[in-house]
Amino acid sequence: MNSSHEPRIGTRSGIERSLDNSFYWIAKILAFAIAGVLIWITIQVAIAAMPAIQEFGLNFLFTQSWNPVNSQYGVWPAIYGTLVSSFIALAIAVPIGLGVSIFLSEDYLPPAVQRTIVFLVELLAAVPSVVYGLWGIFVLIPFLKGFTALKGPAMLPAALILSVMILPTIAAIARDAIINVDPGLRQAAVGLGATRWEAIMQIVLPTASSGIIGGIMLALGRALGETMAVTMLIGNSNQVNPSVFAPSNTISSLLANQFAEASGLQVAALMYAALILFFITLVVNVLAQLLVTRLQKI
Repeated sequence: MNSSHEPRIGTRSGIERSLDNSFYWIAKILAFAIAGVLIWITIQVAIAAMPAIQEFGLNFLFTQSWNPVNSQYGVWPAIYGTLVSSFIALAIAVPIGLGVSIFLSEDYLPPAVQRTIVFLVELLAAVPSVVYGLWGIFVLIPFLKGFTALKGPAMLPAALILSVMILPTIAAIARDAIINVDPGLRQAAVGLGATRWEAIMQIVLPTASSGIIGGIMLALGRALGETMAVTMLIGNSNQVNPSVFAPSNTISSLLANQFAEASGLQVAALMYAALILFFITLVVNVLAQLLVTRLQKI
C-alpha cells in the first residue's frame, strides 16, 4: 500500500513546487512591471517639463514669482505650502492616531462596540476629498473665525482637514501593528512587575514601531499629494507667509488650478512642479523604508 501511494505523493509535491515557482516568477514580473510603469511616467513627465528645466534650471525651486503673462515661473511658495501643511497635519494626526490605535487594540470596550468604532474610523478614509473641502468651507472656516485671526481660506484650515484625512490611515495601520505584537511579550513585562501602560509604552509600541512608522509615512505621502480639499481651503496664494492664518499654496493645488487653461511654457512649468512633487514623495518613501528596515534590525 505504501509503495502504491509514493508516486502520488511525489507527484503532488512536484505540482506544489511548480505552483510555488510560478507564483514567484509572476510576482517578480509584476513587481518589475510596476517599477517600469513608474519609470515610464517619470520619463514622460520629465520630457514634458524639459522646456521649463532648460529655461529656469534650479532657480525654479527658489523663485516666488508665478506670472504666466510674463512667462516667469517659480515654485518655492508651493513647495513651502506643501511641506508646511503636510507636517502640521502630521503633528496633529500622529498623536491622535496613536491614541486611537491603542484604545481600539486594548479591551477598554466590548468587542461589538470596538468593531463598530474601528469601522467608523476606517470609513473616514472612504469619504471623498471634495466632501472634506465643502465641510471645511461651510463648517470649519466659520468656526475658526470665531476665535482666531483667520479671515478665510488659509494654511490652518487646509492643514486641519489634512490631519482628519490622514488620521484613519495612521490609526488603522498602527492598530494592526499593535495587535500583531506577540502577546507573550506583554505578559512577560506584566510578570516582571510592569503596569499595563508601562507594558504598552515600553514593550508593545517599540515592538510595533516599524509598522507604526510605515503607516505614518504612508499618511505623509497622502498629505503631500492631496489636491481637491487643499485647493478649496488653502487660499491658493503664490506667496510665502509664515502665518498659518494667511493664504498659501501647494504643488497639487497649483496644478489643479492652472493646468486646464495652461499652454506653452506654462504647461512645461507645471510639469516641472509635478516632477518636484514626485521627487519629494519619492524621498519621503525611501527614507521611510530605510527607517523601517533599520528598526527591524534592532
